Amino acid sequence: MSKRDRFDQSKRINPWEIVTMGLSSLASNKLRSSLTMFGIAIGVFSVVSVMTALSAMRSSIDKNLEVFSGEVFHVSRMPTIQINDGWWNYRDRPRFDYRQATRFKILMESNTESLVCLQMGQGGQIARYKDRKSDRNIRVTGTNENFLDCFAMNVEFGRNLVPEDVENGRTVAVVGVEIVKKLFPFEDPLGKQMTVLGTKYTIVGVMEEKGQGFGQNPDRTVLVPLTRFLSTKAGQWIDVNIAVKGPSIEEMAEYQDHAIGYLRTVRGLEAENPNNFEVTSNDAVKEIFEGIANWVSNGGLIISAIALAVAGVGVMNIMLVSVTERTREIGIRKSIGARKKDILKQFLLEAVFLCEVGGVMGIILGIIGGNIIAALSNSSVIFPWFWTVVAIATCSLIGIVFGMYPAYKAASLHPIDALRFE
Repeated sequence: MSKRDRFDQSKRINPWEIVTMGLSSLASNKLRSSLTMFGIAIGVFSVVSVMTALSAMRSSIDKNLEVFSGEVFHVSRMPTIQINDGWWNYRDRPRFDYRQATRFKILMESNTESLVCLQMGQGGQIARYKDRKSDRNIRVTGTNENFLDCFAMNVEFGRNLVPEDVENGRTVAVVGVEIVKKLFPFEDPLGKQMTVLGTKYTIVGVMEEKGQGFGQNPDRTVLVPLTRFLSTKAGQWIDVNIAVKGPSIEEMAEYQDHAIGYLRTVRGLEAENPNNFEVTSNDAVKEIFEGIANWVSNGGLIISAIALAVAGVGVMNIMLVSVTERTREIGIRKSIGARKKDILKQFLLEAVFLCEVGGVMGIILGIIGGNIIAALSNSSVIFPWFWTVVAIATCSLIGIVFGMYPAYKAASLHPIDALRFE
């Protein structure tokens, strides 16, 4: 090794020394460093929380739509999801009454290979059996024999509703497993009478456990004949909703066209009249949600980009102040052998460290906040690995980009001028 190489090597600073000096400098200005990290944390929090919540909701919706048959579509008076149009644009549409729904069912099932489910429901009810009662979270659904087919559900034991139950308005019910656990913990529920909506129903079947989905829990549902439900006060003002299950996904469009034609007939619409009902498939619901999710995520990204840019300016500002305060220190270090790139590395490290610590804080808060939002919407909790990696990479980039100028300014100071600085 030549004398020149040995001399250059003697001037090199151990990388760990650069790290310790950088951290020591940040620790000496705790308030200023904390405020800068907080600015970075806000920007990262906004993007991670929004993306975590959206990812959880997407996952939950995909999971819930998977259990529905792809060949099912729904008919209702109002749109399933209303984005730009308020409900008042549809308030004059006539209700779907039982007569219209039944006539549509007869036409659809007589002329196509489809199953039609008619349903209407009332939530927030209490079920009672002897001295036991459920929480006020029971949903009573008046329906027909096709409900389980259209909503991909099965009877665990007992039987389903049959057409005769609906025709004769029988007081029979098929219940979810949570109701059985609450009211019949130690006995067979079949044949027992429970009271709900002021009527005693004989339990004829118990549905398989399904779990929470789309804000509803089938395990807390009581299925009763639609004609019997119509006799209650709740049935006097609720629309009849319709679900149609075709033979295959490939024939979905054809069956929707048939349904629209029959619906226009039963609703008494002339050729020039627009539809006063909505026909929506599960895929359409998913597309609508994707559109909303993309709009929200794009807005979140723009807001987060602005917040991170402002935080980046804060990083540059604190580093420029640091360079000014430590000018004499830089001069001493250069005079004893520190190279330009050593000074550059130290100040860049400080900027990146500020951003990364702020980023980690924002990621943790964002994951917690996003999952709280997801939990409130009954979606599953997730860890957003992709957005975590993106956030860390973005924080590193901000530290490098906004810390480069202060670091270069510090590295470019002349030792003599720096030593004269007061």
